[in-house]
Amino acid sequence: MRIPLSWLREFAQVPADATAEDVMAELVKVGFEEEAVHRPTDELKGPIVVGQVLSLVKEPQSNGKTINWCQVRVVPEGQEQTLTGKGIDPSGVQGIICGAHNFVEGDKVVVTLPGAVLPGDFHISARKTYGHLSAGMIASVRELGIGEDHDGILVLSRIGLDPEIGTDAMSLLGLYDEAAEINVTPDRGYAFSIRGVAREYAHATGTVFKDPAAKVNAPAALSGGYGVKLNDDAPIYGKPGCDRFVARTVRGVDATRPTPPWMVSRLRLAGIRSISLPVDISNYVMLELGQPNHCYDLDKLSGDIVVRRAVAGEKITTLDDKVRSLDVEDLLITDDSGAIGIAGVMGGANTEVSDSTTNVLVEAAHFDEVSIGRSRRRHKLPSEASKRFERGVDWQVANVAAQRVVDLLVELAGGTADEAGTDVGTAPDAVTIELPAGYAASRIGIDFTEEQITGSLKDLGAIVLKDEVGGSYVVTAPSWRNDLETKEDLSEEIARLVGYDNIPATLPVAPPGRGLTRTQQQKRRVVQALADAGLTEVLSYPFVSKSANDTFGVAEEGAARTALKLANPISEEHGYLRTSVLPGLIEVARRNHSRGFRT
Repeated sequence: MRIPLSWLREFAQVPADATAEDVMAELVKVGFEEEAVHRPTDELKGPIVVGQVLSLVKEPQSNGKTINWCQVRVVPEGQEQTLTGKGIDPSGVQGIICGAHNFVEGDKVVVTLPGAVLPGDFHISARKTYGHLSAGMIASVRELGIGEDHDGILVLSRIGLDPEIGTDAMSLLGLYDEAAEINVTPDRGYAFSIRGVAREYAHATGTVFKDPAAKVNAPAALSGGYGVKLNDDAPIYGKPGCDRFVARTVRGVDATRPTPPWMVSRLRLAGIRSISLPVDISNYVMLELGQPNHCYDLDKLSGDIVVRRAVAGEKITTLDDKVRSLDVEDLLITDDSGAIGIAGVMGGANTEVSDSTTNVLVEAAHFDEVSIGRSRRRHKLPSEASKRFERGVDWQVANVAAQRVVDLLVELAGGTADEAGTDVGTAPDAVTIELPAGYAASRIGIDFTEEQITGSLKDLGAIVLKDEVGGSYVVTAPSWRNDLETKEDLSEEIARLVGYDNIPATLPVAPPGRGLTRTQQQKRRVVQALADAGLTEVLSYPFVSKSANDTFGVAEEGAARTALKLANPISEEHGYLRTSVLPGLIEVARRNHSRGFRT
């Protein structure tokens, strides 16, 4: 998970001078692992400023190429050039050669002046080319390292900006921001969001956490919205594939509006490329709150939405334009036309939002982890949404996320939200755990105070009640922590928040005795004798396939061997405990032979 620091600062008290390394050092204290630092200024250095094209003269060349000889103002008219350096004209107007043709006189552009350094250690300097002294470069997003578009230079008006000439373009485009990347373990899916990481940062530093969900004014109840039916007639392990579906409608949006640079910058630092305004808003909310969501083109939908399992032979064209054959276990989002999305994994191409979209249906749903995980693996289709659903998403935040998307579509895309909405499903029972008074201390080895126990659990968001008679604690786990199920889980959380460094290091005392038992001594002598005779001990994998067990060492031909079957094997090829050493020995011999060992 990549965490842009400017985003984190909105909800956690991160010092203004803190670096990504500082943030990761704090998060390590509460059990996360450092991964990487993403800092644009490691490869990009100024002066990089906003300039305005004063004149543009097209000059055909003998090689058939036409170049533009441009005069670009990089200081407001009437002001002095305060930047100095070889190639920087004191008049505030730079002569620049440019080969792109997607701009005109009067456009405001990003100018890299002599002395600047671009990604790839590309140094900008004044140089003579095509009969002119070109002192700088008019940059594209690819040259700045902020996108892949290399078809033309970055015209600021096309991304909704009209800054003053001479403005620091790196600040304007959010290039001074940086991101800390941490490794999130499978049991801590809540940390795949700025919301979750900000809460953990507050735990680590003892500072105040501001919940981004609290700033969203979501309605207490919704009715009269788009028709949605939850119809899972084949739930896996008896658990419905979808137990909540929120749908909201926004009309009159302008999907062609540019995504604001601040949002593009944060998405880029978080590892998400900008696609279009509605899609960017959807991704932004997912990263902020941890709730995946989806935007449909409302006018492309036909009939009610039905969440159901696939039928044999059903197919769907997903957003990556691939036709996929569906399994009857796949959970689908459908309408009267058929499948319009693989639930929690990827949407369908037929209802995709495009530049012509004016009416949007916003979906924020809660799906079963097992259903999503199986579909993702079956179709080899990892996505940011499936990564979160597989690890567990907060059931309570779906309506908040939908409202957040609606608010941004209204604010940035000029839409109008319908008051009516849809919210169907059944809330899961809250998880209540009894924690005996002295259990955490006996488990961890620290005599925790009552304040440490209750304070740590309340910081997590849990509700803690104390049984005054028995002295135990009754803890209701927060909705975003689906990994908290037992008293052992609570004990680990208390230890984590109090601080691992407070756990004393005590060397175990060796038990009294006279060394190895007689049986152990005999076994050691046999092993040593075999080794002295030139034999080699082989340690092979103890789990094999059913066919391997049936093939080797069966007393009667055609008979099956009784073997212990694993409930959750790594693969079907390793689903049984071996009943003979032969399968393992043969596999070791095959592997050694394939690697060139012949003796």
